[in-house]
Amino acid sequence: MFSEEFFQLVSNSGMATYKELKKISVANKHKEVIGEFDLLDLEGFDDVKFASFMADKFNYTMLDLKDADISEAILGLLQKKHVTRYRLIPIQQTEKKVVLTSFDPLAQKNLKSCTDILGKNADFVLTTIGAWKELYNKVKMSLDEVLDTIKEFEPDDTEQEVADADENINSDVVSFVNRILADSFIRKASDIHVEPYEKKFRIRFRIDGNLIEVAQPPKTMIAPMISRLKIMAKLDISEKRKPQDGRIKLSIANMPIDYRVSCLPTLFGEKIVMRLLDQSNLQLDMTKLGFMNRQLATFKDCIYRPYGMCLVTGPTGSGKTTTLYSAMQELNKPSNNISTAEDPCEFNLEGINQVNIRKDIGLTFASVLKSFLRQDPDIIMVGEIRDLEVGEIAVEAALTGHLVFSTLHTNDAASTVTRLLNMGIEPFLVVASLNVVVAQRLCKRICKNCRVELPNKQKELIACGMAPESADAVKVFKGEGCEQCNGTGYKGRVAIHEVLPMSNRIRELILNDASAEEIKRMAIYEGMRTLRMSALIKVTQGITTLEEAVSNSSADNLF
Repeated sequence: MFSEEFFQLVSNSGMATYKELKKISVANKHKEVIGEFDLLDLEGFDDVKFASFMADKFNYTMLDLKDADISEAILGLLQKKHVTRYRLIPIQQTEKKVVLTSFDPLAQKNLKSCTDILGKNADFVLTTIGAWKELYNKVKMSLDEVLDTIKEFEPDDTEQEVADADENINSDVVSFVNRILADSFIRKASDIHVEPYEKKFRIRFRIDGNLIEVAQPPKTMIAPMISRLKIMAKLDISEKRKPQDGRIKLSIANMPIDYRVSCLPTLFGEKIVMRLLDQSNLQLDMTKLGFMNRQLATFKDCIYRPYGMCLVTGPTGSGKTTTLYSAMQELNKPSNNISTAEDPCEFNLEGINQVNIRKDIGLTFASVLKSFLRQDPDIIMVGEIRDLEVGEIAVEAALTGHLVFSTLHTNDAASTVTRLLNMGIEPFLVVASLNVVVAQRLCKRICKNCRVELPNKQKELIACGMAPESADAVKVFKGEGCEQCNGTGYKGRVAIHEVLPMSNRIRELILNDASAEEIKRMAIYEGMRTLRMSALIKVTQGITTLEEAVSNSSADNLF
């Protein structure tokens, strides 16, 4: 909350008017957020100058900790509720002492409360609001803290029905399910696998692309746990013979989290897989998607054209939707009418008209696309071009003055062209409608906490396609495995891209029925970076490993 004392300090500094501060204070009155973060949006407020001003006024040491690399272990010395309450974050510790920081000079009076919690003496340093915000967002809530925040969103007309179905579920099972959901949120898992086998029952999380076993509950919990999850997803608990799909909507740590639930009958019971859709983790800044500068400039140039098709390709889970959402968010302005057809809509985007595909009632990609063309659209996104009918409508839309975004499942950018032709779309229509194709994959990031250099990797780099003179100067890294990365050596993922714009030469090749290899060769000649090239650049930057680069891209044996 925006404290009155801090309010007065900012006012006295002359960096914000009383009216501006009052507006921020009122806006944050009923929010469980740090109101002072809103100061960063004020035009005349400079958080570095303000921190220096406060340091001089109170005779404190001031450190600009923006982009500081502080371990999760240090940040986690205080629970997030204590960080929020006392406005203090640990940034360093020794055997006898901890260094705590805040943007608020008045937080120094809370040192005693924190030393009682930590069992150590503490020193205080001042930092900027921007740096403190970065650190605050990195502080993880404990499992018990997260458990206390879990709330279900249930429509009014189903509350009694759910309560009746749920009354036979043991409270221990309910608690265990909640712990699994909370733990997956803390670990930033993308999927939860609940799997019954003949002799055991296991639960696994997919984290950064890896499946990691997190629990083996007793087999007696199989039936009640599956029932509990099916009840939460509004599925038929009596139907155990057919696959079912549903959705669980929760509020966790005051953030809306959706779980896409898939239930599949197996030999020893029903397996449930839940895909986590966390709105707070959706990255819509195109500059942070992993594009190289030239790739991003090319892609932006193509999406700002008034009409044409922009396609993103890659396997399931390669980040295609995030790239498309980022592009649409870039274009999401009051002057544009944007509509999407998705199966299903993964995230809610303010200002964009999103339609969920429902084949059971005839609401298909084709039917929705036809309706879009009668809705005065500027920009259209169709989740996937799966057949000739959808492809032809998308091409027609692109040729009649609309910007069309979509996805395909192909191995690289050049193969996308041949895929469209194989569907039955005429070459002259592909040439006239297509602006750009982006192929992408996700490579695992090396864990910064346990990253080490690997010597003598020049031969492997050359074998992967790197020029010998370049390989000699490259340092190759890997993660040894630590607690922060669950012993995998990886933490997080980064995208690699292949951006293929439609040049005159490539259009001519398409009209002359050229192969994907010929199109790719010409694109490379014109400056395109292939997936393998992009991956190797990430290796040279110390972002990913050589093994990841090889496994996520094919060799460019074209010359």
